[in-house]
Amino acid sequence: MSAHRVVVLLLEPVIGFDAAIAPTLFGAASSPEGAPLYEVLTCGLTADPVLANTGFAMIPAAGAEALATADTVVVPGTRYQPARVDGRLEPQVADALAAIPATARVVSICTGAFVLAAAGLLDGRPATTHWQHADTLRALYPRVLLDENVLFVDDGDVLTSAGLAAGIDLCLHIIRRDHGTQVANAVARYCVVPPWREGGQAQFIESHLPIDDFASTAATRTWAAQNLHEPLTIGRLAEHAGMSTRTFIRRFREETGQPPGEWIRNRRIDRARELLEGHDLSVDEVARRSGLGSGGNLRHHLRRGLGMSPSSYRKVFAGHDR
Repeated sequence: MSAHRVVVLLLEPVIGFDAAIAPTLFGAASSPEGAPLYEVLTCGLTADPVLANTGFAMIPAAGAEALATADTVVVPGTRYQPARVDGRLEPQVADALAAIPATARVVSICTGAFVLAAAGLLDGRPATTHWQHADTLRALYPRVLLDENVLFVDDGDVLTSAGLAAGIDLCLHIIRRDHGTQVANAVARYCVVPPWREGGQAQFIESHLPIDDFASTAATRTWAAQNLHEPLTIGRLAEHAGMSTRTFIRRFREETGQPPGEWIRNRRIDRARELLEGHDLSVDEVARRSGLGSGGNLRHHLRRGLGMSPSSYRKVFAGHDR
């Protein structure tokens, strides 16, 4: 089989950091035998150099015709003005996006979401963008279900990420979704970044409200991630953090953008996926070690989140029969 083709559309003036994320991460993903899992191609509206926003230009490998060959299209952050000023796309950009195959997955990084929104691809769908630009996007495109508190949104065939480094989080998520945790972790190690980051944009947004102390839930989150197999009630977490339950829940949301229960559940599912990929354990034992309790509970979460059973997940991502 040919490698999955990722086409990165550079719209001037492109955010240089964002433009390098997809080629770097997808380009680093390989099978256990060392075969590349993605073919990455950059393109512009033409093959001419594309100016970045910070004093240099990037030379795309192709013009907009490459979009018609894509399995996944990535639109990095851009200061492209029409979509950010009056909400409309220039005909040349609209025509380029219209050539994307209906079967292709479409991804935006940072303000690339403005381009997808202007094309109508985010109408009625959950999405995110850089928190500084959320109000502008919401005003221009009220049909977008915008959430500026998260690092990325996966809505199946359309995925969006927050600003800058959140594009790394999203690309790692896509690689993990396509090829499993071990491949994504290998890419993260190569890039010297964490396989996943906790929380959302809320932890980075400037707050003008007074903070009454410097207590953090970070140490408790680390402890919880190391003890997922144990019962982790809100009361126990709050006690570990030395806070009242009410203060702990509020502080946890401020720091991660998620309620504690949701965060714990997601970490347990991540742990279960790692165990399914890397160990020949029974489904019940995977559920026990990850803190999900029973094989039935594990099956429920994998089917709801990934659309497959534990045994199917293991066959796809680890090659085991059990």
